[in-house]
Amino acid sequence: MLKYLWTVTEDLFVVVTLVTWIHAVLGRLYGKPGRRFNAAGIIAGVVASAALAAVKGTSNRIISSHWNHYIFAAITLLSLLFVLLCLIFGRKEDGGRGVGGTLLCLFGAGLSAAHIFYALPGVMLYPFNFNTMGEGYLSTYYMTRMAGWLLALLLLLVYSRTLYRCALHIKPLGTLSALLCGGVLVNAFYSGGRFFAPWVTRAKWLKWPVRYSKESHALIGNWLSVTVNHSMLFIWLIFVLAAASLVICFIQNTRVTEPWDNPAQHRKLRARNRSYRRTACVAFAGLIVFALCLSVVKDYDTRVIELSAPETYTVDGDKILVPMDAVNDFHLHRFEYTTENNVNVRWIVVRKPNSAAYGVGLDACDVCGNAGYYERNGLVVCRRCDVVMNTSTIGFKGGCNPIPLSYEVEDGNLVFALADIVAGEREFK
Repeated sequence: MLKYLWTVTEDLFVVVTLVTWIHAVLGRLYGKPGRRFNAAGIIAGVVASAALAAVKGTSNRIISSHWNHYIFAAITLLSLLFVLLCLIFGRKEDGGRGVGGTLLCLFGAGLSAAHIFYALPGVMLYPFNFNTMGEGYLSTYYMTRMAGWLLALLLLLVYSRTLYRCALHIKPLGTLSALLCGGVLVNAFYSGGRFFAPWVTRAKWLKWPVRYSKESHALIGNWLSVTVNHSMLFIWLIFVLAAASLVICFIQNTRVTEPWDNPAQHRKLRARNRSYRRTACVAFAGLIVFALCLSVVKDYDTRVIELSAPETYTVDGDKILVPMDAVNDFHLHRFEYTTENNVNVRWIVVRKPNSAAYGVGLDACDVCGNAGYYERNGLVVCRRCDVVMNTSTIGFKGGCNPIPLSYEVEDGNLVFALADIVAGEREFK
């Protein structure tokens, strides 16, 4: 659940913020026609995203490996043209559209469509790629991941709605336009860097004899380094701009500045301002949730769990002996054997609750590979997918269970055939 909560947020936060602002600016400039232009762009982006997701979901072969670079190029070009037109024609609120205004609406709608087309197909495909441990769409594994995916989309929808309402009431319009242009330029810097990545590393598809070297392309190289290695920086910059817009909206509505004719009208204006402040607070709360998702939740979900140290055992000819007294505490115990090929084969042992039997298996599974298992609050958990094992089923095939390992009980020891341990080295190469 946590993975898709922060992943969807990371994929769509910038897109939702910029598209919402574009919708607000065009609406304030040209009223309903401006909003219709951008709505058409949003619909086109969603439809194109659904089509691309369908194609990717059925066959990746017909999708060009450079597809994203074309989208980056379109976003960069549209961003620069939109900012230029916004500076020229985006000054007068509720003004006549004219040729310049029509171009601004067209480029704004195109930019919204390009942003959505870049980010949304992958998000649409997530539900079809959830790791269900082989248990299908009705399993707990699928439902928890779907819950995280849906929760992220719901939070983004609420955030977009409240951000839009705040944007409508930021005065003057130039303040909102400046925030929008700043966000668009930040994203254009990122998209431009990602577009030039293949240009300096593998430019054959452009038919240009370009070869990257620090001496000849140092500036572009630094640009690429920032965009590729510090992509979160650009998300946080948009985050700061969004927070600034909400603070501005809140401050501008702390008191009534319009004239009023009587106390009743004054109370009405004060109630309106309170409503705007509450909306700004709700949107700001959404930003705080997103900040937690992109920092605390992401850090927790992607943390590297250190496996416990292997415990000792005895090798007796072609057998490995593990004293039962050492593994009778119902906790996870890990063992490791180094084969002649210098491969470390790990296996785990845990006594099953309310039973004299033991859950025994390799410290790997068919689904998550050799990531291993660890103990958390008395539960056995897969280190890669964070799925909690049913201790009673350890030793049986299926799902994310450890790969079964045969053993016998003899003279107070768990006895493992050395040949079975060595056979498991294929899982740990």
